[in-house]
Amino acid sequence: MIDFLSNQTAYIDDVANMIYKEFVEKTSSKMTFLEVKKFFSNTKMDDFPITLIALEDGKCIGTVSIFENDLKTQDLYKPWLASLYTKPEFRGKGVGQILITETLKVVKDLGYKELYLRTENAAEYYKNRGWVFIGNALDAKNEKVDIFKFDLKQEIGER
Repeated sequence: MIDFLSNQTAYIDDVANMIYKEFVEKTSSKMTFLEVKKFFSNTKMDDFPITLIALEDGKCIGTVSIFENDLKTQDLYKPWLASLYTKPEFRGKGVGQILITETLKVVKDLGYKELYLRTENAAEYYKNRGWVFIGNALDAKNEKVDIFKFDLKQEIGER
């Protein structure tokens, strides 16, 4: 089942833990766990930031967020898919794709015509799912990232 984190607040710690371990500890970010938890405690359903979660048997097995901007050097692009994460034991089972598909639907329902993302190491994953590479950019740490766009005018479904 996919739902908004704001509807399932009991999973805020789970999401904060996943994101902290994957996207904060593994980088040079200075955010603390409590800051990450506070951020996810304030996600919404119809305004950014928005976080979706994948639930199975009462456990949170994955998450994805929608940010107004996920790359400050590219502020002309809005909104962004961000922080896609599936627990390792559930990878390869379509959880990430289901989260992406639901994210596309949410963004389209909000009236946007496209969605962007940045990736350092998953370009092929997104290319294989209908995302179009639009270029490279430098992030705030001067590291190269790939930028992709998904055209929400096309049919949204399994890719």
